[in-house]
Amino acid sequence: QVQLVESGGGLVQPGGSLRLSCAASRSIFDINAMGWYRQAPGNQRELVATLTSAGTTKYADSVKGRFTISRDNAKNTVYLQMNSLKPEDTAVYYCNANYIGLQWWGKGTLVTVSS
Repeated sequence: QVQLVESGGGLVQPGGSLRLSCAASRSIFDINAMGWYRQAPGNQRELVATLTSAGTTKYADSVKGRFTISRDNAKNTVYLQMNSLKPEDTAVYYCNANYIGLQWWGKGTLVTVSS
């Protein structure tokens, strides 16, 4: 079982930055992949970025060059550095872990990009 707790969301102006954190309840060293997804009001949940245990990353086209996913195995934490934020990045951001054939989700953290 994996429990995931997101933090770091908030209100930021367009062009600003935020760093989201996802703390796992167990070691993430052997978790196949971890990632971030987001869901805006009225929209389906969509992939933002993923990071495998081998270090392979994948990003949505809409965030390439602006967002960076990383992990700290010693802290059992995955991060999402978000730069040059746009109003269309406004959403609830969810942490995800792909472990033992199951998908584990956090409860989400709200990011609002507005002036």
